Amino acid sequence: MQAIHYMTSESCSLLLTIMLRSELEQLQFKVVQERERYQHSSQSTTAVSAVPVFSINDKFTLNKDDASYSLILEVQMAIDNVLIQSDVPVDLLDVDKNSAVVSFSGCDSEPNGNFLLATYRCQANTTRLELKIRSIEGQYGMLQAYVTPRIQPKTCQVRQYQIKPLSLHQRSHVFDQNRPMNILSLTGQFSFAEIHSWMVFCLPEVPEKPPVGEDVVFYFQNTFLNTQLECSYRKGEGVFKSDNISTISILKDVLSKEATKRKINLNISYDISEESVGHTLKMIHPKLEYQLLLAKKVHLIDALKELQVHEGNTDFLIPEYRCILEEAEKLQEEYKKQPAHLERLYGMITDLFIDKFKFKGTNVKSKVPLLLEILDNYDQNALMTFFDTQ
Repeated sequence: MQAIHYMTSESCSLLLTIMLRSELEQLQFKVVQERERYQHSSQSTTAVSAVPVFSINDKFTLNKDDASYSLILEVQMAIDNVLIQSDVPVDLLDVDKNSAVVSFSGCDSEPNGNFLLATYRCQANTTRLELKIRSIEGQYGMLQAYVTPRIQPKTCQVRQYQIKPLSLHQRSHVFDQNRPMNILSLTGQFSFAEIHSWMVFCLPEVPEKPPVGEDVVFYFQNTFLNTQLECSYRKGEGVFKSDNISTISILKDVLSKEATKRKINLNISYDISEESVGHTLKMIHPKLEYQLLLAKKVHLIDALKELQVHEGNTDFLIPEYRCILEEAEKLQEEYKKQPAHLERLYGMITDLFIDKFKFKGTNVKSKVPLLLEILDNYDQNALMTFFDTQ
């Protein structure tokens, strides 16, 4: 009678391990062979190299909460690095979830039109990268992302994102008619499709195709300042209303330039509200006051820490200074997340000053240094007086 042998579970596991190890070694050997074959063939004069294909899911959206653009890049394989290039001035903001190491390259904006060159080097197995970008209204052009995955041979794909002239505006369904309004009106031999294409060029969230009908009205809100814009247009006519003179100034310049490209003559008229200037300054005031106070607190931290070490305690400090020391880390973190925030507000006030007098036919650029001096010693009433008395 033939004997039947039964394998124990330990024996089965051991046999399976041996088989898997053998299979893995065979696969590793094949990989080495194919790599050597590729290296050999790539050195041949008759070799033809095929570029690896990979897909990218990307999203470029405006965040209303902090008036910044979120750029999300997702790749089906690990990302090696992403190079960001921009031909317009933009700020890169910190993203908490972003573990990539960023490095900036020097660039000359004059001959090459480069305002930003930054490289994000990703950690192993990173397939998703999120960036935050803040633009400057009136400065428009193209932002490009060069995405290089961890594959051989090395290759990259380029994604392009348009920075629009009124890039910080977002579509809205409400419009406060009680605010002081600046009005820009234009007429000319242009079609409904042509003026709609100009709106697509100037503003985010405008549909590519012209809406059905003979005319259209769109409402927008500036996500940084909360000022507003109404765009009403039809064939041969457009009317634009905003409580911010700078918004009207940007629209006037861009629409004139786009019409000139198409050799279309525009008849432009405008009605500027003096009250809107004070109104816009009041909208800026809380943000400017907060940023000035934040900057002041951050600059005091090092000196207060030295005093604390020298005295051994903080009992001698007034409550305000003790509070700054207690919140030092939080204040520094917040300040770090808002690069050039104060300078951006200074820039908006400067543009408002220049635009106000530009519509009056007066060039006040020579008075900008005096304006900046007033901002450095900021007092709301003094700033209002300066705008009114020039």
